[in-house]
Amino acid sequence: MTLQKTTHKHSTGRNKKINPASFRYVFRLNEKENNQFLSLFEQSGMKVKAHFITSLLFNREIKVVKIDKSALDYYTKLTELYAQFRSVGVNYNQIVKILYRNFSEKKAAAYLYKLEKETTQMIAICKQILELSQQIEQKLK
Repeated sequence: MTLQKTTHKHSTGRNKKINPASFRYVFRLNEKENNQFLSLFEQSGMKVKAHFITSLLFNREIKVVKIDKSALDYYTKLTELYAQFRSVGVNYNQIVKILYRNFSEKKAAAYLYKLEKETTQMIAICKQILELSQQIEQKLK
């Protein structure tokens, strides 16, 4: 008497899920955080903690901070330029004092006129810097 193997396939067990959750993330909470988590979980009325956590993650707006390298470079250069402007202001005051102390009033006035021309150019540059800064602020918003 020979036994023949039957090729009947009986599917046993649960039905396969269409989109199974196969990725796992683990995090740890201290006692205070765990109590806060459990109270939020109870207030939600959900029955499964995993569903509660995923709803928190994906249904809330998460703020993402993006650091723009060009804006950071611009800020650094602007800070350096501001320090240079401060030093120019200090030097300006020292030059005016030296001019009036060491030269005649007529000669000092002539040198001050030249200095004023350079100062007006610096003012124009400052205005351009302000305009550029405002444009960058608008782009970053």
